[in-house]
Formats: sequence, C-alpha cells, structure tokens
Amino acid sequence: MDKILGLSITLVVVLIFLQAYNVLTLPADVFRGIRVVMLVFGIAYGIQQGSLTVWIIVAMLIGGEVGYTFPNIAIQLDVVSKIFLKLIKTIIAPLLFATLVVGIAGHGDLAQVGRMGVKSFAYFICVTLIALTVGLVAINLTQAGAGIQEEKKQAPKEIKQTQDVAQILQVLKEKEETEKKEKEAKEKGWQSIILHIFPENIAKAIYDGQVLQIVVFSILFGIALTMVPSEHRVRMVHFCESLAEVMFKFTNVVMLLAPLAVGGAIAYTISKYGLESMRNLGFLLLTLYGALIAFVLLVLLPIALLLRINVVRFVKAVREPVSLAFATASSESALPMAMERMEKFGVPRKIVSFVIPTGYSFNLDGTTLYLSLAAVFVAQAAGQHLSIGTQISMLLLLLLTSKGVAGIPRASLMVLSGAAATFNLPEWPIAMIIGIDALMDMARTSVNVLGNCLASVVIARWEGELGEPSEDI
Repeated sequence: MDKILGLSITLVVVLIFLQAYNVLTLPADVFRGIRVVMLVFGIAYGIQQGSLTVWIIVAMLIGGEVGYTFPNIAIQLDVVSKIFLKLIKTIIAPLLFATLVVGIAGHGDLAQVGRMGVKSFAYFICVTLIALTVGLVAINLTQAGAGIQEEKKQAPKEIKQTQDVAQILQVLKEKEETEKKEKEAKEKGWQSIILHIFPENIAKAIYDGQVLQIVVFSILFGIALTMVPSEHRVRMVHFCESLAEVMFKFTNVVMLLAPLAVGGAIAYTISKYGLESMRNLGFLLLTLYGALIAFVLLVLLPIALLLRINVVRFVKAVREPVSLAFATASSESALPMAMERMEKFGVPRKIVSFVIPTGYSFNLDGTTLYLSLAAVFVAQAAGQHLSIGTQISMLLLLLLTSKGVAGIPRASLMVLSGAAATFNLPEWPIAMIIGIDALMDMARTSVNVLGNCLASVVIARWEGELGEPSEDI
C-alpha cells in the first residue's frame, strides 16, 4: 500500500506540472477527475493507517488541490498554519531550557559538555563547508542563471503578470524592519556576530525566538546549578525533568493540528505564487533540489554508514519531523518532534538537547547550500563572471554571515542581499528568486532538520552513548 500511495502522489504531481507547462493537455474534466480519485484514495488510506506521516502527506495533496482549484479560498488558509506555528513557538523555549538544564546539572559532567561543544562545532563547520561547496559546484554545472540578463527589461512585466510585484514589496518591507540589524552586523563584522550569541534579556530572547541565546542562557544556568548545594539543585532538576515531560506531551497535542496546518500552508503557497512562477526559474529550483539530494546521498549517507548508524531505522525516526519541516517550511515546527524522535532512536537527552538546538543556528546544511547556489545564480543572471577565487571568498563570507543572522526574519534573503552588495552584484535577480523562494525554502528546511538529527546521532556515537532505537519508531 505504501508503494501504491507513493505512485499515486507521484502521478498527481507529474500530471499537475505537465498540465501547467502545457506538455500534456488533458480535458479539464478528465484532469480534475483523476485528481479527485487520487485524493479520495489518499483519504481512505489515511483513515486506514491513522499515521501522522500519512495524514501529513494526504494533507499536502488536499492543500495542493485546494490551492490549484480554489485559489481565492486557499489564499485565506494561511491563518491555519500560522496558528500551528505560534503554538510550536510556545514549546521551544521551555523545552530547551528544561532539557539542557537536566542534561548539565542532572549529570554534573561539565567536562562532557565542553567536549560535546568542541566536537559539535568541528562537525558543524566541516559539514557546512561541504554544503557550500556542493551548492557552488551544482550551479556552475547547470548554469541556471545564464542568459537571464538579456530578459531583464521584460522581467517587470512578467513579474506583474504573476502578481510578484506585491510579493516583492512585501518582502522588501520586511527587509526594512531588519535593516538596522544588518547594517550593524556589516559595520562590526565578527564582533556583532559574537554579541548576537549572548542574551541581554532572556524574556526578550524568548519573545524574539532567538534559539541560540536561549541555549546559551540555559547552559550557563545549568552550570550555575551544579555549583549550588545539593538540596537546591535536586529540587530544580526535578522541576526541569517534569517540565520537559509536560512539554513533550504538549507537543503531542499540538501535533494533532499538523495535517491541518500543512494543508493550509500548501494551499496558500500554491494560490499565492502559482505553478506558473516556476516557468522562468524552474531550472534553478531543479538545481537546488538536485544539489540537496546529492548532498544527502553523497555526504550525509556516507557519514551515517561510516559511523555504523542504522540508516533504515534512522529514516523511520526522522520521516515525520522532516516531512513536517518540508510542508511548513519551518525548522521550528519540527524542533520538538525531532528532539523526541532522536531520543527514541537512542540518543541521550543531554546530547539531543545540546546538539539539535545549537545546530539550528550553526548547522543549517540546506540553507547554506542554497545561499552559495543562489549567490552565483545572481551573478549568472546579471551576466557577471565570478572567478574561482572570488567564489571561494564568497563561500567563506557565507560561512560566517549565515551564522550571524540566526533568528532574523527572512534570514536567507538578508544574507543573500548582503553577499550581493559585498561583491557588487545587482539585486534585481534576488527579486526574481522571491517568486519561488517558498518552494525552495521547503526543501532546504527539510535538509536542515535532517542534518541536525544526524548530527545528534554522530555526537552520541563519538561519545560512546548511542543506545538502541525504541521499538515504536
């Protein structure tokens, strides 16, 4: 049945894109009938299986159909995914605080915390560099942006026809809101990046969703807790253990809304951006997806095999958080579930609670790969040749700046704009990318989550503490 469902989904997607690009022309009623039959089958299969993963996939199909057939209704469904994301954000801060404090103060092994930190950052830097390199190689091979500068004069008309002007204005307005932060980061360089790591107000850090600042506060709190008398430490550790268990149950309750949120997000995305937005940028989209697949198969998979990780069980453990991240294009939505799944896979809580949240700021494999790819695409679109030396310099710049804007809205767009300004590249190709940014964000976010889940398993293996996967994975 799983194979039948997979084939059905593939058929629906292929038919939609073939029809959108006029490669295959079916009568409207026939085309609609095929989609309805496939959706009915998907709903029946979801009822039979009752699995969250299956319902997420079915919701994606339903959302796609609603967005494709009823765009005026679908454009209003974004509120469902926003409610879900708001609830998820309420989980992150207490969950991180509780698990990190228990991981540090509950075991009292500060040396291990330091050792995990060194190993984690070494791993993050190596994998991030590889991801950036894969992006550069992919875009240089496909030359997806070559020749676009000849159509630059026509671009505004095409963008207007697909209603991208409103999208661009909205994004640029959001960009202005963070302009001061970006300007300060450029002026102070590495100093601003380091200052951004440390919280000045923990309540403000929680409100702004600054995951790294919450992690730093929790680590320092846990270290301080190891220094107080045992009667005080034990009470606080027990409180944090109870808090962590409650937040995991809270997560399970919120996850019941995941299929509705996913369906609403997909419907909204398709109704707003349309399948036609891929006509001029489809090659770039395919390049990104191909590069991400190559990164997973040629980098992450060999790492797992080298460390003798059970790949089949690992895939089963991460499929739900990764599919949720893909559907919602939000790493935060998958964070609680990813942490819970990695614990069930055998990674100790103290490692999960340190590596995964830290990786959300320092190990964004999908995002860094996208940045290197998109930056060269901008140069190609503008008809500007970048030498190998210049591309390496850009790679190193992206390695640093992608870490320094963690938590800032539209972070990837901000980093890309900063790189374009540094290397004297025009901004109009970035405006073109906005049209498919939502579709690209889905893929790079899912790889971010996958990479961080694997990182927690890798560190657990290096520490000699990787246990056996739970039977219910």
